[in-house]
Amino acid sequence: MRSANENTGCIHKENLSMKLSKQFPLNAMRVFEAVARHGSFTRAADELGMTQTAVSYQIKLLEENLGEQLFLRQPRQIVKTDVAERMLPDVVKAFELLNGAVSSARQASSEVLEVHAVPTFVSHWLAGKLGDFQLKNPSIAVRMKRIWDITNFERDTADVMIWRDYHPPPNLMCHKLGAFYCTPMLSPSFAKKAGTISKPEDLLGLPLIGAGQDDPCWSNWFSAAGIPAERQPTEWRYRYVEQDLCANTAMASLGVAMLDRIYFTEELAAGRLIAPFDLYTNDNSKLWLAYPHGRRNVAKIKAFRDWVTRALAEDIALTTPANATVHSV
Repeated sequence: MRSANENTGCIHKENLSMKLSKQFPLNAMRVFEAVARHGSFTRAADELGMTQTAVSYQIKLLEENLGEQLFLRQPRQIVKTDVAERMLPDVVKAFELLNGAVSSARQASSEVLEVHAVPTFVSHWLAGKLGDFQLKNPSIAVRMKRIWDITNFERDTADVMIWRDYHPPPNLMCHKLGAFYCTPMLSPSFAKKAGTISKPEDLLGLPLIGAGQDDPCWSNWFSAAGIPAERQPTEWRYRYVEQDLCANTAMASLGVAMLDRIYFTEELAAGRLIAPFDLYTNDNSKLWLAYPHGRRNVAKIKAFRDWVTRALAEDIALTTPANATVHSV
């Protein structure tokens, strides 16, 4: 049986909890974060599954609670006030920490790690290497998804994203995994049909495979080979962005593709592709591992981060030929 003092203490804590819940409108803070991020009541309502009226009401409650205006309603737009600008970074961090705490609490002894990654990385590197990760982490099952756009971690079920770009994805915890180096590749049968390919200029009259004239991989390689911009090709027979499509087209003996060697070591070893030049370059892009700041201490994410960082660094070192001339641009 509780003593009178214990009962008084419990009542005091309950009253304090009720006061705090009234003083801190958590739902309104979530609505504020969505409105501030989207710059729109309508888009925030769509994301949260609320009506625009309900969103406006929650913002009004929060403004009354704070005694400050958060948004200036202007024709066709809303503008954050100075108060909202000061609040937003800490509110975002707070929700990230809450999301991380909930995610950690949901972890079971057998976990699923969902990895979203750019297509060729999934099909030509990650899928073949995952056995090593799972041997080292037998309690973690991995689910992979090919992506063409940056993952929205608030809507999607992904744990981590692997993205290739010139800059790290914004507003996420990011780790640079490395830069890959590319060189022209073609099938042996196409090389035989094309005739002598002994110098970079020999490629100028052949059908090239890639994203087109603005493809920095081709232009950077030709420049590194000493071919001036005015002599470089202006037409591409086959326009593909993803390297797995470019490689398949090259192996079908339809042209020459600019490919990252790290993805196609098996095809080179088996003779399905050949690389006639020891000149490699990159397109200034990097591969990034990204996830929300609030999830940085989740065990399965830390395990995957450590593994993929180490495994990729080892593979980049192994797949760059010792006699290659490597140009960073």
